[in-house]
Amino acid sequence: MLRPALPCLSGKANANVVWDEDAVETFPPRPVRIAFVLVVHGRASRQFQRLFKAIYHVSHFYYIHVDQRSNYLHRQVRTLASQYPNVRVTPWRMATIWGGASLLTMYLRAMADLLAMRDWSWDFFINLSAADYPIRTNNQLVAFLSKYRDMNFIKSHGRDNARFIRKQGLDRLFFECDTHMWRLGDRKIPEGISVDGGSDWFLLNRVFVEYVINSQDDLVSSMKRFYAYTLLPAESFFHTVLENSAHCESMVDNNLRITNWNRKLGCKCQYKHIVDWCGCSPNDFKPADFHRFQQTARPTFFGRKFEASVNQEIVNQLDSFLFGPPPPGAPALHSYWESVYDEPDGVASLSDPQLTLYHAFSRLGLARAAASLQGVPHDHSCRGRASSTSEGQGVLHPPPKVENSPEL
Repeated sequence: MLRPALPCLSGKANANVVWDEDAVETFPPRPVRIAFVLVVHGRASRQFQRLFKAIYHVSHFYYIHVDQRSNYLHRQVRTLASQYPNVRVTPWRMATIWGGASLLTMYLRAMADLLAMRDWSWDFFINLSAADYPIRTNNQLVAFLSKYRDMNFIKSHGRDNARFIRKQGLDRLFFECDTHMWRLGDRKIPEGISVDGGSDWFLLNRVFVEYVINSQDDLVSSMKRFYAYTLLPAESFFHTVLENSAHCESMVDNNLRITNWNRKLGCKCQYKHIVDWCGCSPNDFKPADFHRFQQTARPTFFGRKFEASVNQEIVNQLDSFLFGPPPPGAPALHSYWESVYDEPDGVASLSDPQLTLYHAFSRLGLARAAASLQGVPHDHSCRGRASSTSEGQGVLHPPPKVENSPEL
């Protein structure tokens, strides 16, 4: 039998946590050390490296999980990690999905790993994705957390629980299989528990993480079983355990982030191919949103989402604001690209449309090269040959026309 929810559940936000930007400029005598858990997937290696550079500090620790299906990114991350003593990549990898139970399993496993690393003495656990970016400096974050080192920062939904339970599907039974969350039927919420939830991006202190991982009490064990068959478990498990445990007084209803929500644009049931449910996703910040980072009335240190493939200028603005203007000649500030194919992945990693596209370009290139060389034995150019004018400037001549050349 689960014990009743504790009285402190009625007040979620801790009124003693206030935002004073001037105060956090003073570095504390006993600064906290942070374990950043970076959860990444896809092929955005440059975006990830830029985030890493923005949050890196020798006093903190960085534990990186790369999705099992992202081998190219995994190789890039391992190369980066090998250059730093306080950066490690998980020796295991999972194929996590939006809303899946695998995401909670991954977080719990990463927490257990961090607690087992005796040479990493950290005070806070922070999870980030490659779509996150800092909006204040590392020193400001450390100064703030050092002042509130006994708190846990986690964002609640802010609505009545009955509506939240229906919206999240907590009263439905789900099972993850073959990278899909299957809805199996209805179920009941455990008695004696006040269920809560919200954002799955949080900052938790080490004491609470140790409780979640090592405690054998009925609350933690029962909630782990319950959320193993729950949609979006990472958006509710830590909230529910925190608010129903003896640690509830440490909860601050703020995950220290600003998220670019636009329900009309972000709620399109875009995950129906992954889960038997409709979900929402935040939108990308753009340059016009920059003023929002400075106008927040509550403490905020990170924003999401940022995607350089959508807009890189907003990241340039943040970098200039936080770290000063880039050095003259800094490359790729106004261009962005991602690798879509890496030879070690093999041809099997490409989809049929990609293979068709690449084969078509290869055939075009070979046909163009063949046409340019016919009739001119010593011409090794593909596009034409250059000759000099009286002014010494090169003029590009087209290759000679060849009868029966391939139609391009």
